Amino acid sequence: MAKFRCTVCNYVYDESKEGVLFSSLPTDWRCPVCGATKDAFIRLSEVADQSQVSGEMKSVSEILVSQMAEWGVRYVFGMPGTSSLGIVDAVRKDNRLKYVQVRHEQTAAFMASAYGKLTGHVAACLTIAGPGATNLSTGLFDAKLDHSPVLALTGLVERAVMGLGTPQEIDQHSFFEPISVFNGILMSAEQATTLVMLALKHAIVEKGVSHLSIPNDVQKLPYSSKIINFEGRIPNMAVSPPEFLMKGAALAIDQACRPVIIAGFGAMGCQPALTRLSQKISAPIATTFRAKGLIDEHSALSIGCHGSIGSTAAAKLVRESDLLIVVGSSFSSLTQIPERRIVQVDLNPLMIAKRYASEVGLVGNSIEVIPRLESLVKGVEKPDYLGEIAKLKLDWLRLLSRETTNSGKPIRPPYIIKVLNEKLPSNAVISLDVGEHCWWFGRNFMMSGSQKLTFSANLGSMGSGLPGAMAASIAFPERQTICITGDGGFALVMGDFLTAVKNQMPIKVFLFNNGQLGMIMQEQKIEGYPIWQTDLQNCAYAEFAKSCGAEGIRVEDPDQLAGAVDKALDITGPVLVDILTDPRRIA
Repeated sequence: MAKFRCTVCNYVYDESKEGVLFSSLPTDWRCPVCGATKDAFIRLSEVADQSQVSGEMKSVSEILVSQMAEWGVRYVFGMPGTSSLGIVDAVRKDNRLKYVQVRHEQTAAFMASAYGKLTGHVAACLTIAGPGATNLSTGLFDAKLDHSPVLALTGLVERAVMGLGTPQEIDQHSFFEPISVFNGILMSAEQATTLVMLALKHAIVEKGVSHLSIPNDVQKLPYSSKIINFEGRIPNMAVSPPEFLMKGAALAIDQACRPVIIAGFGAMGCQPALTRLSQKISAPIATTFRAKGLIDEHSALSIGCHGSIGSTAAAKLVRESDLLIVVGSSFSSLTQIPERRIVQVDLNPLMIAKRYASEVGLVGNSIEVIPRLESLVKGVEKPDYLGEIAKLKLDWLRLLSRETTNSGKPIRPPYIIKVLNEKLPSNAVISLDVGEHCWWFGRNFMMSGSQKLTFSANLGSMGSGLPGAMAASIAFPERQTICITGDGGFALVMGDFLTAVKNQMPIKVFLFNNGQLGMIMQEQKIEGYPIWQTDLQNCAYAEFAKSCGAEGIRVEDPDQLAGAVDKALDITGPVLVDILTDPRRIA
């Protein structure tokens, strides 16, 4: 019997208490506390009573790993090394955890960050003291800024030689302090369960990075301890506003003639209710780039992304709106939300009125708030407004269609996106790297509403695409996993394509190879600088993939692209499709 955690509110479904296997629950079953769907749950402990017995004497590392497993940690990404061997061996012994060896610690941190974004649950990254620890920092800052729960574990030199200039000793506690929501050093055996429990609790509740350093000698100390259960140690995060605020928001919506919904990443999970609200009040839905795919972009009231890579329809409708209903958005400068009358929904109270005053600010989970709001609004049909929305969307789609010609070589980016849009499965998980291809993806790719998207949203780090796809293939093994990247971003982490091959991760990498740091080149043009040091010396990427033991396909002609995508998707193992891409934004 097992336990399952709702990643929205932390309610625990215990099969032994309920008498029904979680897998046997109907597909439309919902969390009895917050209403989250069944796919919002993740497995905690494999055996309900496994943690109740203190058992024989074990090492601190084994106790630490057992505590992680009890709280649902299933994956550890990292590189073994001298100061972390005790923990690595404990992971080896515990069949509840899977260890994925990477070729660079940055990849381990990016994988843990992407796993947290995609699932709402914690994965761990593990490495040695000193350089291993510092190499985690970029991926962990990605997790920090995108509010992804991650547990970072680093080895540390033996306690007896701390401060004596020992090789690979740095002040790791100070180094991780600005990254972490929890930061500790496990200095004694007696701290093993408590510190791990606190680290995981902070990562889950505060949605951020928790870090623990464990001295090499402490890892090997003998110790026996009862493992701390998840239940009774975590707050339930079911949060919903009082009725008078809900009624005030409903009244403001009913009075609006041109309302627009802007959905951010915090609206994930409330798609059905958000769609019903949109239809009831005749309001179009624009998304932030990070929330792209939240709803089916082919649907009538979806008007694409708003912001610097958004649609003309979204820009005009938001600009001319008389009320914005903003759900789960951080008001990033790239989203470019203007000052308007605003009804705002966010779980984080500090996000309410962050940039502009809100007419009504609703603090709560969007999964709980939006259904209540939908039930309270009266809803008035606005046929003229709906007609305007339909025309603006049609104009936008015609513009995109004109961009997708397949003429000429190298292949134009909009045509590549068009082919991927036609070929990728409707439930694919897409990991997007950072680069100019993001611009084309954001404006030209029409997501189905069932597809998932992950990328480095706030840090905007190149090199995150491949690790994100690797994490996605672990989190969703039954779904097609796609990496869309550029030659600049891929080259930063290409060594870990070997990790994908070693673990037979069925990822499909579509590489926009334009021989340039294309986004930087465009920025140089815009700011009046000469084009300099943006050209790239590339290898034969398809041959590189083959040398790694995977399939590599090179595409130079637009007429070959559709067939190459089909071939890649049909192959069961990892594939890299190297697409010779036009570096010019306007062809």
